[in-house]
Amino acid sequence: MSNPTADWERVGDRFYQKVKLYDAVFDQDLELENYVVAGAPYGGAIALYRNEEKIHNYRAAQTAKSSIDIYNYSGKIIRQIKWDKGSIRGLGWSEDERLLVISEDGTVRCYYDLQGDFTQFSLGFGAEEHKVKACRFWPSGFVAILSNNHLVAVTHYVEPRPKLLAIPPEDEVHSWTVIPPAYTLSRSVEVLLAIGQTIYVVDPSETEDRVLPNGPFKHVSVSPNGLYVTLYTEDGMVWVITSDFQNKIGEYESKAKTPPKDVQWCGNDAVMLAWEDEVHLIGPNGASLRYYFDGWVHLLPDVDGVRLVTNDVCEFLRKVPDSTEDVFKLGSNSPASVLLDAVDQLEKKSPKADENIRLIRSNLPDAVGTCVQAAGQEFSVHWQKQLLKAASFGKSILDLYSSDDFVDMCETLRILNAVRDYRIGLPLSYDQYRRLTSEKLIQRLINRHEYLLAIRLSDYLRLPANKIHVHWASQKVRTSTEDEDTICNTVVNKLNNKPGISFEVVARAAYDEGRSHLATQLLNHETRAGKQVPLLLAMEEDEIALDKALESGDTDLVFFVLLQLKKKLPLASFFRLLTNRPVATAIVESSAKGQDQELLKDLYYQDDRRLDGANLLFSEALNQTAPQTKVDKLKLAAKLLGDSKDPTSTLYSRCYNEAQALIRVQASLDHDLDAHFSGLSLNETMLRLIKTGYGKRALKLQSDFKVPEKTWWWLRLRGLIAKRDWGEIEEVSKQRRSPIGWEAFFNEVLGAGNQKLAGLFVPKCTALSAQERSEMWVKCGMVAKAGEELVKVKDVSGLEELRGKARGGEAMEIERMIAQFRSRR
Repeated sequence: MSNPTADWERVGDRFYQKVKLYDAVFDQDLELENYVVAGAPYGGAIALYRNEEKIHNYRAAQTAKSSIDIYNYSGKIIRQIKWDKGSIRGLGWSEDERLLVISEDGTVRCYYDLQGDFTQFSLGFGAEEHKVKACRFWPSGFVAILSNNHLVAVTHYVEPRPKLLAIPPEDEVHSWTVIPPAYTLSRSVEVLLAIGQTIYVVDPSETEDRVLPNGPFKHVSVSPNGLYVTLYTEDGMVWVITSDFQNKIGEYESKAKTPPKDVQWCGNDAVMLAWEDEVHLIGPNGASLRYYFDGWVHLLPDVDGVRLVTNDVCEFLRKVPDSTEDVFKLGSNSPASVLLDAVDQLEKKSPKADENIRLIRSNLPDAVGTCVQAAGQEFSVHWQKQLLKAASFGKSILDLYSSDDFVDMCETLRILNAVRDYRIGLPLSYDQYRRLTSEKLIQRLINRHEYLLAIRLSDYLRLPANKIHVHWASQKVRTSTEDEDTICNTVVNKLNNKPGISFEVVARAAYDEGRSHLATQLLNHETRAGKQVPLLLAMEEDEIALDKALESGDTDLVFFVLLQLKKKLPLASFFRLLTNRPVATAIVESSAKGQDQELLKDLYYQDDRRLDGANLLFSEALNQTAPQTKVDKLKLAAKLLGDSKDPTSTLYSRCYNEAQALIRVQASLDHDLDAHFSGLSLNETMLRLIKTGYGKRALKLQSDFKVPEKTWWWLRLRGLIAKRDWGEIEEVSKQRRSPIGWEAFFNEVLGAGNQKLAGLFVPKCTALSAQERSEMWVKCGMVAKAGEELVKVKDVSGLEELRGKARGGEAMEIERMIAQFRSRR
């Protein structure tokens, strides 16, 4: 096996490594120099678009329409996206591998799954009028510069809200770049503009001139951590300064007569200058290194290095990680290096292996850890195995050592080696993988339709695979040419008994492709009604949607369906759906009672529920203020029940007619007597008439409305009591009979405070006992009369009790009565 340091180069006091990832990447006919190339973070996809500013060779087979070609790093095409929105002024990627395409008129398309599906929005702020010149991207946003130098920023893509930054000078912009919000003090994006001889810093609130000499600057680039800025001057000098423009870190003279086509950072420690086929790597303190290529080279930066892409090869240039340098550096005597050598000696059965272990015994845990870390940084499978073998050997010697890191690294390397394969083309480094996470890596495999590997990784990492199966099924129903029944059976057989599967997502994909029958079939296998119903409504399967909601027993879901159906269906069709569905009808009725009386009327009419409809009209009549409106409502209510032979309906109809008559009478009374009778009940109307001295009118009402005699006597009594008409009450006492009895008169009159008049009714209460009448006399203050009642029944004990209640002459009379009884004995 080759030396692990064979591809190392020293730059100053550090080593840099150029790792070959893939060869024979692109077809030789693909003229990379004529393409704009953008690479997604963390080893993601590459987007290629023909540079419209360059002249291209004519190729007869080539279509005249523009397209954006998406490749992986091994040169396998993933998707070709047709482009019809005019000139492209920005091509970039988000952190989660969304492709951002910005056209000249400010239209932004966000392709979110590598398959051509996109969302779209517009930048605004005059972009359509002034046109977009260029764009600069960071992992979660971008800034577009217009032809009038105005800057429009978009800071996230889920709910994009373009924002205009402070207005910079209108002079020519030689170069520009952005500092992401995560690395600025203001936590807002900052734009560095090379205008004239200096640099302007633009944020949302202000534009600040940093007053730099040595301009104009042909290239400006910011390090991944936002701490440093590279400036390339017109005379070929490279300046590296801090991003606050206070300190100069280093400088480098390129001695090139033409400015480079690209300037990028390689990690946070080195800068790369790229011409057509030449790349300069500039390290700390001006140290440099040059690489030469056979063809045009593109720099695609990542968090820990830069990928170099030509037609022939894809390479990854990075600073050699500390753990790798510690193990493999020439002449290194670090514990990790000695441990690796010990394994080599052990394989040769040399006693020197034991000597090496004794030599590093005290540092063996650190050596094992370093070997594990170095294995993760390696792209070579051979050296991964050697380093892990060394770590395994070292930890076997230790008495106490946690193997968690070792096991995790073995797991990680299996994953990385699987996705680095040229058939997958995801050349992730260890650091990139840690930032990306395994869940997002699996999502990238799903987007590439690498379902088998995605499922195997999910099983290996013990992650749920339901999203993978659903995505596969969605693609199946979109692209399969088989008949719908076969597709349905294939999908159901594949997904049945798998946890977390949503057939609704698959059914929606089928519906979006115009396969409504297939979508309905798939929805039958969805167990959650809340997932079935919205899609069924969208598919115009209204009856099925309502039945599914009713079967679920979820009244909120039923109400939601009914609300949607009422909005989109004619009323007659809506009511037909409710036929033979009593639960749905009850929910509509309950909701309409408080919100939509007209709907309730129509519902009762449709169901021929005349009594309920009449009662609804009656309740509306009660809420009216105008008498004629009340009468009209009651007429309608009575008319509804007019032809009914049901006894209850007949009774209600008669009541409504009587209510009409009462309203007319009350209106007449309001007019004639200048008093307020409207809204009163019949009894209250008669009572008020008696109170106001219109007893004859009240009597007529009693006759007209056939008010029962007892009710009339009670109303008459209370009315007379209220107006204190004692003479009329005395006249009533002369009558022989009272339908309500005379005790009621006694109680009401006594309650009004007239004891004398109340006494007139005591003798008339013949149905009561002598003792009860005696009590009544006492209440009237007539103790002697009470005694007479007791004498009649010879109740001496009662007389004894009255003795204590009597005063003055009444006391003597009571004594006389008692004495009379004693003398007889």
